[in-house]
Amino acid sequence: MQTPDFTLSRNSLGKLVMTLADGTSHEGVVPVRAFPISAAGDGFSLMSTDGRELVWITRLDALPEPTRTLIADELAAREFMPEIRKIIGVSTYATPSTWTVQTDRGQTDLVLRGEEDIRRLTGSTLLISDSHGIHYLIRDHFALDKPSRKILDRFL
Repeated sequence: MQTPDFTLSRNSLGKLVMTLADGTSHEGVVPVRAFPISAAGDGFSLMSTDGRELVWITRLDALPEPTRTLIADELAAREFMPEIRKIIGVSTYATPSTWTVQTDRGQTDLVLRGEEDIRRLTGSTLLISDSHGIHYLIRDHFALDKPSRKILDRFL
């Protein structure tokens, strides 16, 4: 268990407050993952409101429970990235088009503005941005069912 040289708490407005060992306090710190998709459990920074890194955390699970819980709760509130499990249908094969998809959080519709909103992250991992700025993850497009792959292939 890593003993951090800082403490973390929430103020009355719910913002994270980090107090360093020297007594310096930073209000409104934001946890940021270094590799949110490929190594979600490794490498975190606590950033100040002006975007400076205040603390580097190698592994979240190495922190004491109260600190780890505060950081995990903050990350969960900030990071909303549903994972697409199945593409049920699309309104048209031209863009913009409305996709009906089944995600790990339920069925939803997203509007794909253009093919450029589908980005390949690694060999089989895709990130789809909808018209509202929500990012949808397809962890392995080869693992999708055949009808979903067929629809997706029309846009890749």
